[in-house]
Amino acid sequence: MINHKFIVNLSICFFLLTSSYCYAQKAPSFTLPGDGKEINLESLKGKVVYLDFWASWCDPCRKSFPWMNEIHSRYDSKKFTIIAVNLDSSKSDAQKFLKIVPADFDIAYDPNGTVASKYKLKTMPSSYLIDKKGNLIYVHQGYREGETKEIETKIHEAINAR
Repeated sequence: MINHKFIVNLSICFFLLTSSYCYAQKAPSFTLPGDGKEINLESLKGKVVYLDFWASWCDPCRKSFPWMNEIHSRYDSKKFTIIAVNLDSSKSDAQKFLKIVPADFDIAYDPNGTVASKYKLKTMPSSYLIDKKGNLIYVHQGYREGETKEIETKIHEAINAR
C-alpha cells in the first residue's frame, strides 16, 4: 500500500522536474527594424544573446545602458551580443534617449509591443538570456546594480557552455 506522504513527495519531485524543463524553452523568434539593419533573432544562433526591453521614460533603463555597454565590450562578438528592444511608440523619443545615453550594441524597435507580448513582458527593463541554441535560459526583471554580478555569471556560463 502506498502512503499519502510518498505520493505528495513524488508529486513535488515531478513538479520540480517538469517546471525546470519548461524553463529552458525556445525563445520566441522575431525580426524587428533596427538602426540601419533588420534584427533577426534566428540569425544569431550560435551566439549567446542578451535581449533587453527598454523605453525612453524608464529611469532604470537609463542606468542599465552603461553596464550593457561594458558587458558588450568585454565579450567576444562572435560568441555574445546584446539586442536592446525599444518599446516607445515614437522612434524619436528613443533617439533622444540614445543621444544622452548611447548604446554600443544593437537597438531594435517594437513600437506596437508585438515582440514584448511574445516574451510576456511585465516590467521595464526586462532582460532575457538566450543560449547558443536559441533557448531562453534566464529572465531578469528590473535593473539594480547589486544584481549585475549574478547576470554576468549567467552570461559567462552560457558563453562557455558547449
